[in-house]
Formats: sequence, C-alpha cells, structure tokens
Amino acid sequence: MQIKLWGVRGSLPAPLTNREYRQKLFRVLSLASDYGLEGKEAVSDFMNSLPRELARISGGDTTCVQVTSDSGKIYILDCGTGIRNLGNVLMRGEFGKGAGEANILLTHNHWDHIQGLPFFKPLYVPGNKLNFYSPYKNQEAMLSRQMQAPHFPASFENTLSTKSFNYVDPFSGEPYELEEGLLVDMYPLTHPNGSFGYRFRQGGKTFVFATDAEFTGETLEKQGSDIEFFKNADVLVLDSQYTLEESFMKIDWGHTSYTMAVNCALRWNVRNLVLTHHEPDYDDRKLFENYRMALRHSADSGENSLRIYLAAEGMSFRL
Repeated sequence: MQIKLWGVRGSLPAPLTNREYRQKLFRVLSLASDYGLEGKEAVSDFMNSLPRELARISGGDTTCVQVTSDSGKIYILDCGTGIRNLGNVLMRGEFGKGAGEANILLTHNHWDHIQGLPFFKPLYVPGNKLNFYSPYKNQEAMLSRQMQAPHFPASFENTLSTKSFNYVDPFSGEPYELEEGLLVDMYPLTHPNGSFGYRFRQGGKTFVFATDAEFTGETLEKQGSDIEFFKNADVLVLDSQYTLEESFMKIDWGHTSYTMAVNCALRWNVRNLVLTHHEPDYDDRKLFENYRMALRHSADSGENSLRIYLAAEGMSFRL
C-alpha cells in the first residue's frame, strides 16, 4: 500500500504569495552568500544543504490523498483542489485513453473537500470509471449541487465518465472489503455537520486518515486510548490546523492543534504521525515553526519512537 499527498491545506487554497516567495528567496540567497557558492557545479550541493523549510514548499492545494493498493488499484480520499494535479498525472496513462478506473472516498462535503472535482480531467473522459464510496446516502446530489448554474458552467450529470455511487454504513461495525485483502472502515469525527475518518488495512499494515477532526484534552481523556480505530496505526494523517493557543479561541470549529495531534498519536501508539489540513493563513515559515514545536512537545513527553512529519504536497509513504 502506498500513500501520496496531493493537497494538504485546510479551509481554502492558499498559493504562495509574491511576498512569501521573495522572503523565501531572500533567505536562500543569504545562505548562498554564507555558503560561498561559486560556479554552477556547486549549486546542487548547496540546494541539498538547505533547511527543509527553504528546500520545499508545503503547498497550497486543499485535501486530496491517493492510496494505491498492493494490486495497483487507485483510491482517492477527498476531492480538494489537490485532485486537479492528480488528474493531470493520471491522464498520462489509462485515464487519458478512457480506460482508467479509480475509487473516490469522501470524508464529508464541506467545499474544501469537494471543490477540486470539477477540475479533475478524468471525470470528463468517456470510458473512465469512477466509483464513489461515501457514508452519505445523497452523495451524488451533493456533488452535483456545486456544479449547478450559476456556480459552474458544466453540470455533473453531463460529464462523460461512468460513475457509480456506493453507500457505506459508517456505524455497521463491520469493515468494508474494497478488494480482496483490502479492508476499510470509518470513524465519526467531531466536526460541524460531521466528518468521518478512514482506516485502510492491507498486508498487516494500517493507514488512518482523519482530517477535519477536533480532539481536545477533554475528549482525549473521555475516549482515552480505547479508540481501537486509531491504535497502532503505521501511518496516521491527522488534522493539526491550529496552535494550542488558537484552538482555545476556536472551540467547536472542528479542528485540532498540533500539540493535541501529538498527544493523540502518543496515546494511540502510532508509528508515524503526519500533521495536515494546514491553516491557510500560515506561510511555510510558520508551518515549520509549528512542526519544530511539535517535535519538541513529543520529546518533552518522554521517551517514545513516534516519527512526525509535516504534510507537504508530493510526500509519500509505502507500507
């Protein structure tokens, strides 16, 4: 099972601004001066020496994650604007010939999690098959609504791919077998209008995706370490939109602080924690500052083997 992140922002897209670009460029050039950069042959070494917050960008697209099973089948979690670039890549293969098939799973229907679907090119190619899985019985209608006039020039119903909609009962207590050996189940998350986490299990490995979730000290104490859904996950991609201070000012907004995300991962014995659903007002410098504080908080929590990552577009994990 392989996981790839295509969109990691929350709430709305947040592309790099000219000001942020110039600030980043100034810092890079300042380091180049200190490095004593001479000649083009030294550029590559210099680039490899840059700190992580300057060597890459976190990205501005909203939530979209690709899961590729051991058999090669494609599962797409949420349709934020990150799905546009994913679609462009898929179009280079079978999807560009009208012979592709993908499975799309929705956590909920807030706009930042569906707004990229109208720009997903495989949607428009006849012969492509898109299988939607959702805990919402009216999922098709909700996707259709955002593409109705006057909001969008093309209707969802007139896109030429073949689509199927599959309702998955999130409260059945039974996992859903997406394919032989690949099980998925859901967990209700605390978020306005509701949201669901997804757990993928294949070949003895577990991947949990839980964005748009509000975990606090109170809920963690109430639920404790008894949430079997999260326990011992190999990779947990978890909402961590706020600082701890900001989360106190935004109670019931449905998002988690990076501090609590670390607490959750430690409580649940998670191996790899990926901090995601980044606040759109945070530039890369602020995000990496939060990331360093998350690492420090984990270290201050006592000896543990938790590995923490700051979600960035293009990041991937193989289980």
